[in-house]
Amino acid sequence: MTSVNAPGVAAWRDTARTVGERVESLLAELTLEEKVAQLGSAWVQTDDPGGVAPLQDRFVTQERLEDRLAHGLGHLTRVYGTAPVTPAEGAGRLRSLQRLVIDSNRLGIPAIAHEECLTGFATYGATAYPTPLAWAATFDSELIERMAAAIGADLRAAGVHQGLSPVLDVVRDYRWGRVEETLGEDPYLVGQLGAAYVRGLESAGVIATLKHFAGYAASRAARNHAPVSIGPRELADVILPPFETALREGGARSVMNSYTDLDGVPVGASAHLLRGLLREEWGFEGTVVSDYWAIPFLASMHGVAEDVAGAGAVALRAGIDVELPETVAYGGHLVAQVRAGLVDEALVDESVRRVLRQKIELGLLDAPYTVPDDADRVALDGPRNRALARSVAERSIVLLHNPAGVLPIDPGTTARIAVVGPCAGDPRTLLGCYAFPNHVLDRYPEHGMGLPIPSVGECLAAEFPGAELRHAAGADVLGGDASGIPAAAALAAESDLALLFVGDRAGLFGGGSSGEGCDAADLRLPGPQPELVEAVLATGTPTVLVVVSGRPYALGAYKDRVAAAVQAFLPGVEGGSALAGVLSGRVNPSGRLPVQIPASPAINPSTYLQPPLGRRADGITVLDPTPAFAFGHGLSYAPVEYVALATDRAECATDGVVEVTVTVRNAGDRPAEEVVQLYASDPVAQVARPAVQLVGFARVPLEPGRTRAVTFEVPADAFSYTGVDLRRVVEPGTITLAAGPSADEPPLRADIRLTGEPVAVGHARRLSTPARLAQSRVCPGASADLPRVYRSPGETSSA
Repeated sequence: MTSVNAPGVAAWRDTARTVGERVESLLAELTLEEKVAQLGSAWVQTDDPGGVAPLQDRFVTQERLEDRLAHGLGHLTRVYGTAPVTPAEGAGRLRSLQRLVIDSNRLGIPAIAHEECLTGFATYGATAYPTPLAWAATFDSELIERMAAAIGADLRAAGVHQGLSPVLDVVRDYRWGRVEETLGEDPYLVGQLGAAYVRGLESAGVIATLKHFAGYAASRAARNHAPVSIGPRELADVILPPFETALREGGARSVMNSYTDLDGVPVGASAHLLRGLLREEWGFEGTVVSDYWAIPFLASMHGVAEDVAGAGAVALRAGIDVELPETVAYGGHLVAQVRAGLVDEALVDESVRRVLRQKIELGLLDAPYTVPDDADRVALDGPRNRALARSVAERSIVLLHNPAGVLPIDPGTTARIAVVGPCAGDPRTLLGCYAFPNHVLDRYPEHGMGLPIPSVGECLAAEFPGAELRHAAGADVLGGDASGIPAAAALAAESDLALLFVGDRAGLFGGGSSGEGCDAADLRLPGPQPELVEAVLATGTPTVLVVVSGRPYALGAYKDRVAAAVQAFLPGVEGGSALAGVLSGRVNPSGRLPVQIPASPAINPSTYLQPPLGRRADGITVLDPTPAFAFGHGLSYAPVEYVALATDRAECATDGVVEVTVTVRNAGDRPAEEVVQLYASDPVAQVARPAVQLVGFARVPLEPGRTRAVTFEVPADAFSYTGVDLRRVVEPGTITLAAGPSADEPPLRADIRLTGEPVAVGHARRLSTPARLAQSRVCPGASADLPRVYRSPGETSSA
């Protein structure tokens, strides 16, 4: 460590000084041009600039890179993730670019290098993990934290400082193309798993970036970038809590603005959100970075500024610190705005302080800074990553339906099995739109997939070596050609069992059926796949429907006609093996739905968080939004029974905590892992409240014949909501707690009474419900001997 006041060492390079002292020392040395340069970025484009960001080709600069670096640079954009480069090539490229940045500016300040990491490090040859919607289906915060730590370690070893993930948008309409990028439709689940991902990434020394703040997924008609018409209560109670949780309990150091407008005000122009809420109310001290081109969009798409110079002024005043992916509206435009007196230089200083603080925390100002020497040799798809990808995939797969016990299939079977559908033979259908093979390599077909990804069909052949497996795609995911359907149906008719794999192929801006810019008109399976499903079912051959998708599709028409149904949300490079393992029983399914599966493709259920008027209303309307499969639903090959629910008190203060113990039993003959879900209902409140809302969950391993209890420490804050006066409150009154395997009529219930005065709660409220597991014990008797009951002090009732 350099000693304080060491001769010849600038104070801002002195590692013995505090971070604050170093920041102020460097800020004092910077000219206005050098300050503003720290708020900009550069994207060194390849010869093919299109495809990975909205309207990317419109903003490609022809200015020489050296000329753009004279005053310094805040960020380097996607050095690894823009084109297929090996780790050695990417490291060499980053090393040379950082050297150019350092040598080009007066004080030798390096840039922060950022990359996408939504399904792992988005670069050539790196492990493509399952999509976030699959993470959510695990209901496993610890596993997601471990996965994120591995992703962060790979990024940091490669010289990357910031990752643009996780997505904390709460799903509001399943037709939205980016549903696959989200953690589902429940704000508590999104917040818990989002915070876990942040903890993992930040533990590796990589800045996590929360996106898209806020309301992006609530766009009108589920169209990408469309306006959002949302009330302040829905914003406060559904959209914002995951961001609060990931900041306070995850420790995220960056936030990215949403492209959209909220009730006419673009988020990138909203000082109310970016300064008032995020900084003043929540106390956020990190950086706000713009989504790609979001600042010039304030002029070209939103019309709240006359030109890019005006857009830069609007954005800085609103609270955006760094312009990504390139400097378009900041830079010289912002310098001119300050010199003309249109923008206060103090606002520039505030943002520069935040950027410099992060550069110091990342070690970029500890001279001399270099990209790690071993970055050339980083193993981006090694055994550790594959094991984690496999665990997430296996825990994410949801067994939806198995009425006759067709699953699992005996691994030693010699049956004739038809493997049908476009998702059986194409490994790209296992990956999300931000996985590098779909995100970038579609434009570089000569590079193939960039890493080994076995298809589902190949994994089935390994899983069932004695079976007679015959394959027919039948149709393409995206195309309209249905000519292969008769042959696929004929193959199914000649078989003992049909495994029918349908769903999505993810892509960007219309290049897929799921992904950014791939919004859907309705919730029918894409392309000719509905015709394929009908043709196979018409053969009468027992059919297992396996949906491999980035969004939930309507399955109501098939639910009672298939022998079994399985849902996988784009399960990544190990997804084929995980699916084969679930079908054979090698993997006992334990995934749970983080989104509902609709019954009708045209009647959007609009997520499970509905007040009574948002649910089925016979005699009021003929439209029934009841889903085919509810939020939280998922089956196992071992029957798990919900035995009892007990609270530690009948009354709880409005600022107190109630302990809720749920007992479950494995009544089967094989191990299981049950996701116990705790819901709350507030039957009488100032405003219409959801009929049920998740307040806690826990994965509970259960050996055959064993009973186990899980205790939730539920803060009264979990029952808070935004009242008529738009203040968050916990009110006295009755709360119904319910536990079960899904949001659909949880079988165990108990009422508690909140007592005392109404309590106004703010950002300091408790955001999580801790859970602890008791040791398992042998069931004291047969299943019929133990009634399904809950017990709370002074009350006993059948469930």
